[in-house]
Amino acid sequence: MATGVLRLSLRLSTRNAAIMSRNTGSKTSNISKMTQSRNAVSTASGAILPKPDKTAFGLIRMTAVVVPFLYVGTLISKNFAALLEEHDIFVPEDDDDDD
Repeated sequence: MATGVLRLSLRLSTRNAAIMSRNTGSKTSNISKMTQSRNAVSTASGAILPKPDKTAFGLIRMTAVVVPFLYVGTLISKNFAALLEEHDIFVPEDDDDDD
């Protein structure tokens, strides 16, 4: 596993070094220019990739996951607050309500 990670990092560093060595800007600047490539939208040959697949019912799926977990979280916090009050660990004072 560790050797695989090492090999991958070496490949990436040599690829970055090759990209940076292609653009040798003016000799007065210490900052080397890097080629901007967007691998997410184009292939190595420069062809534009097709649009990614759109997830159907994305908002409905997100709501179906978020709402139940929010409800479970509120139930857990409500029960834990009742437990703290029952054992006199945290009891809200009556003076806090005076405004």
